[in-house]
Amino acid sequence: MTWFDDGRLHFAVGIEDTFVPQSRPGERAIDEYELTEHYAQYAGDLQLASDVGAELVRWGVPWHRIAAERGRWDWSWVDGVMAQFAELGLRPVIDLLHYGTPLWLEGQFSNPDYPDHVTEYAQRFAERYGDVATDYTPVNEPVIHALFSGEYAYWPPYLSGPTGMVSIATALAEGFVKTQHAIASVLGDRATFVHVDAGIRYSGALDAPEHIDTVTRLRHQGFLVEDLVTGAVGPGHPLLGQLERGGADDTLLDWFRAHPVRPDVMGVNYYPLHSTEVFEAGIHHSGGFADPRPYEDTGTEGLKEVLTTWADRYGAPVMLTETSVTGTVAQRRRWLDASVAALHELQADGVNVVGYTWWPLFDMYEWTWRHTEAPRADHLLTMGLHDLVETPSGSLARRRNPVADTFQRHATEARLTRSAATANSADDVA
Repeated sequence: MTWFDDGRLHFAVGIEDTFVPQSRPGERAIDEYELTEHYAQYAGDLQLASDVGAELVRWGVPWHRIAAERGRWDWSWVDGVMAQFAELGLRPVIDLLHYGTPLWLEGQFSNPDYPDHVTEYAQRFAERYGDVATDYTPVNEPVIHALFSGEYAYWPPYLSGPTGMVSIATALAEGFVKTQHAIASVLGDRATFVHVDAGIRYSGALDAPEHIDTVTRLRHQGFLVEDLVTGAVGPGHPLLGQLERGGADDTLLDWFRAHPVRPDVMGVNYYPLHSTEVFEAGIHHSGGFADPRPYEDTGTEGLKEVLTTWADRYGAPVMLTETSVTGTVAQRRRWLDASVAALHELQADGVNVVGYTWWPLFDMYEWTWRHTEAPRADHLLTMGLHDLVETPSGSLARRRNPVADTFQRHATEARLTRSAATANSADDVA
């Protein structure tokens, strides 16, 4: 039996791991591990995850650092992290690509050799750490990758428009497929694949008819990479014309259908304050951080909708792989309680929900840090179970806050419920 087959809601935390190491005039490289000092404090950070009762930790690999030079691999820091996972008995869900490629990969995701490079990296990781890490996310939020790097020209390689989106989406999808096959060839049946994408919602189109076509396209695009990797893009797919205009020919689409990969768990990321974008009559926003659309808070109803939609569409157990709110401790605790309750309601309704993830374990820094010269403190996002606190020496301390207590209570209740159910089942058998 795998961890997601026991009928229980499993609790996880995530450590923010956005990496965009490329820079240009007016833009700094961003590495959240460096900003939050996770590189120096990883052992204590994983202990914090254990202390709040997490069973799983979504944790990303800094590909740009372990392969800082083409053909050379430095695993020394990752060795220490994986040893700490093993010592604590925490189960890592490995984020192989949470944005960002090594600096030497010219053109980033649009480089024709990108799929092979990311596959080599993933296979080397699985070969080295397969005794500790058996759960993998090949690409975190590929729809955000494709939008930011391919449609909004916000991140490298700064492509734009629907055709740029197709270019990045198909490259990511090819690397995704090859990565999953490579890991499976190393680990066999021990490998578990947690596909993760953003649960983006769009509203307002009925009141703004000029946006209907855009909203329709964006809604379909939200599933594009997962449709590609699962071999679901064929004749009649609503984005087939866009794919063809973006350079995805029959040979490529046939390849995806011939080499499908499936999620063992379908992960969905949902933030109530940011996951529903609103289109307003007479106003155009390109989207993304550069020109954001307004947001609508649809709370737990939006959460339940996206989880149910993704579960039904791909026929896999579903997991909430990121959620939180930026706000006060009281606001965060209210959302934690409400969102956990929503997942239990879905389970009661027959939806196979297997996991809950609070993201992040400790506060993080907003991506807009990349576009300013302001100090990191100006970009702090209060989202975590632990506060990041600047010390007089300039380093960052982690300070547990009451949100951690609420998380620990839910995680403990879930464990006790399952233990009681297992004991009762054993008594029945006896």
